[in-house]
Order: sequence, then C-alpha cells, then structure tokens
Amino acid sequence: MISLRQTKPGKRPCETEDLEFEIQFFEGVTQRDPDFIDALQILGDAYTKTGQWEKGLLIDKRLARLCPDSPLVFYNLACSYSLMRRLDAAFAALTKAVKLGYADAKWLTKDPDLENLRKDSRFQAIKLELQ
Repeated sequence: MISLRQTKPGKRPCETEDLEFEIQFFEGVTQRDPDFIDALQILGDAYTKTGQWEKGLLIDKRLARLCPDSPLVFYNLACSYSLMRRLDAAFAALTKAVKLGYADAKWLTKDPDLENLRKDSRFQAIKLELQ
C-alpha cells in the first residue's frame, strides 16, 4: 500500500511521541525484513513528518529500487529531494512519477513538499502535462 506523504509542521507533543514510537517500531521491522514495502513506507512517512529528511530520502530511494513502476513512490521521492533542495533530482523523480501514471495536478500545485520547485519552469511544464 503505497500512499502520498506530506509534511505537517507544528505537531502536538502526543503526535511527536506517536511518531517517535512509530519510527522505533518500524526501524526494527525493516531491520528484520529490509524489503517490507509497507513498513518502509510508514517509516519514510514518519521520518519526513519529523523533519528527518535525509533518512526519509534514503527510504524513498530504497522504495524506488523495490517498486520501480510505482508513480507514488517516485512522487514521494520527488518530495524528499525537494525538501533537501536537490532540485534536479526532484524534477527527475517527478517526471518519472508522471510517466508512470501520476496524474493529480491539483495536489501537485498545493503539496507543501514541492514548494521549492514551483518557481522553476520545469514545474510548469510538468503541470501542463497533467492537464
């Protein structure tokens, strides 16, 4: 079950504790089963939500190797690259997500994780491709 992820600033203390528990739990799960896609997705999500973008990026790269045909995996990879301000890599991943079938132009234009890409002409080209 691959899903879109998004960052949500301003977590309440109990949410932060829940995410820390989630991270500990799913780090253990993925150490035992490094190819457990659902666990990796949850772990990557938790890393991103807690601002651990480098770790989230590593998970997304792993998921891209495990799920090379998933548009949502490559969309999330683009988000991770964008958060890390690696714009060329973000555009490459986003372009691949669209080629694989990602089609939600509405979310693309408001996803806070992609804010770093919006002023670039490549973003407009991708957006036009989805319309």
